[in-house]
Amino acid sequence: MIKFWGYKATALLGLLLAVLTHSMAAQATTVDKVRVWPDKERTRVVLDLSASPSYGAFRLSDPERLVVDLRWSTLKTKLSTVKADSKQLKRIRVSTPPEKGTLRLVLDLKQASSYKVFKLGPKGNYGHRLVIDLLAGAAPSAKAKPRPASKPGPGRNVVIAIDAGHGGKDPGSIGPSGTYEKNVVLPIARKLRDQFNKTPGFEAFMVRSGDYFVSLNRRSELAREKKADLLLSIHADAFTSPQPQGASVWILSKRRANSEMGRWLEKDDKLSELRGIGEVISASGNDDPHLQRTFLDLARENSMVESQAIAEKMLRRLGRIAKLHKKTPQHASLAVLKSPDFPSLLIETGFISNPKEEKKLRSSSYQNKMSDAIYQTVKTYFSDNPPRDALLAQTRQHTVSRGESLSRIAQRYRVSVSAIRQANRLKTDTLQVGQKLTIPRL
Repeated sequence: MIKFWGYKATALLGLLLAVLTHSMAAQATTVDKVRVWPDKERTRVVLDLSASPSYGAFRLSDPERLVVDLRWSTLKTKLSTVKADSKQLKRIRVSTPPEKGTLRLVLDLKQASSYKVFKLGPKGNYGHRLVIDLLAGAAPSAKAKPRPASKPGPGRNVVIAIDAGHGGKDPGSIGPSGTYEKNVVLPIARKLRDQFNKTPGFEAFMVRSGDYFVSLNRRSELAREKKADLLLSIHADAFTSPQPQGASVWILSKRRANSEMGRWLEKDDKLSELRGIGEVISASGNDDPHLQRTFLDLARENSMVESQAIAEKMLRRLGRIAKLHKKTPQHASLAVLKSPDFPSLLIETGFISNPKEEKKLRSSSYQNKMSDAIYQTVKTYFSDNPPRDALLAQTRQHTVSRGESLSRIAQRYRVSVSAIRQANRLKTDTLQVGQKLTIPRL
């Protein structure tokens, strides 16, 4: 075929390339306006565009600048009129592009700054936009020599976010004798936090540590900011009659999970905040909404599977210390459970509207049993299924025998004494026979 067509094939190929080039040029994205918004934390540069952009960005040093390449794009505004009155930005200019059809913009910086670039779709009075955030605080020099890789540490702790329901102006449900739900779930949450923080390989924090109000959306946001591996929301159930009783565990419904995924996909500037997959989405999905959906869907499915598995184990453990209202995990459209990037459970510790259970919920003994059941479930689950970068995935257990010292144990496992101290939060080198030690794998 190639020999048959000869020069005609070459001419035809050239014609097709010319048509394709003309078509792409005709559909080029135009930069219609450039806006700059400085504040204390960052300088935001917004490019108003005629279509969704294909772009790339990188930093250069000596002098400091950020280069943004917009493929198949043209500039239809004067950069000389753009006011760049900020701590990070000197000016924006056009530079020689790496290839024909690319618009290269250079942001001359006053100091080394880290940056974030993302695109936004049409919304309200605005069309397509490319947003460039120059963040306050110096970034490492783009030409700095890489430091030698340091020896990896023993791994991170598994982080548990503990959410005591309601609080402040929101008392939650109220029992027959006037007991507020917010006042019985807080001590359970505190006991649970203390148990985790005494356990090597775990750390826990409370969404609210006192009697104050935290919005439902903010609760999951706080868990994400702290890079939580699990969110536990502690509540007490209620009904219009006093008969219902028992504990239950709730996870997110499939319908709510699907709707939440849609909301996340609409918030291009928030996708990079997702735990575990944010960086992957930012690096690989900027120009491909289908890829973004795939990553987000995989994360959501994984979180829902984990939530289901932990909830089932939780119910079996709770059934040993309390009556169960529901013996299987329940699904609900609850805002506190909506995060697609980590498992979340809402635990109803009993019915505060039932007089007998109200009394139990107020007792320190029952609170201790409830917190211990939750703690044992989560501890066992993550010990059996630790995140790959967690200390739990890189450790062994050692039971101290008579005559053993910390230095001898360290020598046996070929690790340092300080590593064992750190993994077990030891304040002294004194050991007790039968004591359980976590030994890091270095």
